[in-house]
Amino acid sequence: MKIENLIAQIHKKKSFLCVGLDTDLDRIPTHLLGEEDPLFAFNRAIIDATQAHCVAYKPNIAFYEAYGSRGWRSLERTMDYLNSNCPEHFTIADAKRGDIGNTATRYAQAFFKEMDFDSITVAPYMGKDSVEPFLAFEDRHTILLALTSNKGAYDFQTKKVGKRELYREVLATSKDYQGAERLMYVVGATKAAYLKKVRDLVPQSFLLVPGVGAQGGSLQEVCKYGMTENVGLLVNSSRAIIYASDKEDFAEVAGQRAWDMQKEMEKEMQARA
Repeated sequence: MKIENLIAQIHKKKSFLCVGLDTDLDRIPTHLLGEEDPLFAFNRAIIDATQAHCVAYKPNIAFYEAYGSRGWRSLERTMDYLNSNCPEHFTIADAKRGDIGNTATRYAQAFFKEMDFDSITVAPYMGKDSVEPFLAFEDRHTILLALTSNKGAYDFQTKKVGKRELYREVLATSKDYQGAERLMYVVGATKAAYLKKVRDLVPQSFLLVPGVGAQGGSLQEVCKYGMTENVGLLVNSSRAIIYASDKEDFAEVAGQRAWDMQKEMEKEMQARA
């Protein structure tokens, strides 16, 4: 997907919501467990209920790998469904891959070509030869982990390397990678106070922002410091939407939660127009 198409959808829907499909058989409503493919049945219902209110979906790959070949089949079916029924939605493989050379190229082929994702999350620790193979794919995007929402982020990401913190070094260095115009960055909502420094280095790049909702991040703070003229944000919510109910009304309740978030996002966009 071209970034212009994503921006157009954001303005059309007045939403920059990404719904995370962290689908866990231990948490989905029990009445679905009798389905031939419970993971896909849950995802399909969530997608149908939320697609009008969001612009992106982010399957967390670990939740499918955990079930072996049947989990991969559920993921493939989910992507087929998204690409057939929601082609205007931006799709993110939350895989956090990060290896070099031919291995990175194989990961890119798997998620971009075989599964037809628009983007993938990538860890930057091994440097540019672990990132540039992903950037070689036209109209596909690489979302680099910069400043994550977990507590352990402080172990390394905010430590100084020379005169600046490691996450700022990642941002600055990655701008020189071949294909850097297709880079996005993960910046956690629980680190909203850092967003001004992030925007100093990547003023127009899209940021994938997890941590709003179950992790306690503030949408208002994220927008205050991170929003650009093209919005420049994809705010992800997973558990707060998809597990809002564990009853047979789970999809309806998920749709309502997504609608609530979309309305909050619309207000933020209007306030900064």
